[in-house]
Amino acid sequence: MESNRFGMSRRNFVKLSGAAGILSVAGLAGCGNSGSSSAGSSSSDSADTFKIGNIGPLTGAAAIYGNATKNGAQLAVDEINAAGGSVKFEHNCQDDEHDPEKSVNAYNNLKDWGLQVLVGTTTTAPCVAVSAETNADNVFEITPSASSNDVIGGQEDVDGNVTTPRKDNVFQMCFTDPNQGTASAQYLAKKALSKENKIAVIYNNSDAYSTGIYKKFEAEAANQGLNIVSTTTFTDDSANDFSVQLNDAKNNGADLVFLPIYYTPAALILKQADGMGYAPGFFGCDGMDGILTVEGFDTKLAEGLMLLTPFVATATDEKTSKFTKAYKDAYGDDPIQFAADAYDCVYVVKELLEKTGCTPDMSASDICDKLKAAIVDGYTYSGLTGENVTWKDTGEVSKEPKGMVIKDGVYQPLD
Repeated sequence: MESNRFGMSRRNFVKLSGAAGILSVAGLAGCGNSGSSSAGSSSSDSADTFKIGNIGPLTGAAAIYGNATKNGAQLAVDEINAAGGSVKFEHNCQDDEHDPEKSVNAYNNLKDWGLQVLVGTTTTAPCVAVSAETNADNVFEITPSASSNDVIGGQEDVDGNVTTPRKDNVFQMCFTDPNQGTASAQYLAKKALSKENKIAVIYNNSDAYSTGIYKKFEAEAANQGLNIVSTTTFTDDSANDFSVQLNDAKNNGADLVFLPIYYTPAALILKQADGMGYAPGFFGCDGMDGILTVEGFDTKLAEGLMLLTPFVATATDEKTSKFTKAYKDAYGDDPIQFAADAYDCVYVVKELLEKTGCTPDMSASDICDKLKAAIVDGYTYSGLTGENVTWKDTGEVSKEPKGMVIKDGVYQPLD
């Protein structure tokens, strides 16, 4: 570990169901060596560059998420370095297989490399573990996609008493789980997406992501006058047969099913609903992004699936069009939301480094002190996933969600 970068330091993405054959995820190409810098990111003089780290699942069932954030971050790094401004980056991408212990090991590898700022981790459970480490080390961390409140800390009990300390060095680019639940209920009501106002919910009660969204959705649904006629659950261990849940929704007349879950079990739910002749509308959150990549899944079954997300690759604004083309040229695929979030994370770090006058010879802790103060002090960011984005001192992001629908086999803006 380089002493000029660190002083003294201390040494729930969901478990995706593998029960059905259709649920094998086709991951994108990962880093050739997870312990080395990503290709194209190195500078000819490392003394002039900031060392930015990135952790995510590059292999395993959740690889689509980690490779998306890796690729999005790398694209931003390459653009920034090519522009020749005052800030340049060296990017090091590490594989954690969405495992908390491996994620902490990846973080320690990055510290030994000389990490100064962390973009990550990608998935929630690893990020909870790593954010405890970055908080102890006072390393600035901005996660593109780890959405649990446990990532940023500062949780309160029902009486409003803080039960877990705020990790003041950690910020989120994605919506928190509770905010997704609230925003989903508001969006469904505003757009009247359930014509009969009969909504079913199927959620994973063994997963913090899914449960957190559901609880806030249920509360806000009552405020919005939404009628929930069926609420059923499953666990990671039972995510292979959804006939009970779907029959309950169907028998109660639900014309829209809210799925605050990841795309892997959602793919099986769509398949089984089709098999029983049940064709309601389906609506999900950011964890649904990626369903079109599930190996062996008939993507026609996802036609009309709606989800709430801050990024739609087929949007026609200049920023999105430019990013989508560059991403496809570089990696051969359209970007999902996680790639856009990571891309924005890197540009946020760049702007904050410029704003605060940080230099590459500063320690990670000194950089962190400046960045964490600046991000909550009137800073706004406009990028792929939102205009005039701001951050609360809780670490939460404030930006507008967007509706997306799968139409003709591709994601399309719903608004």
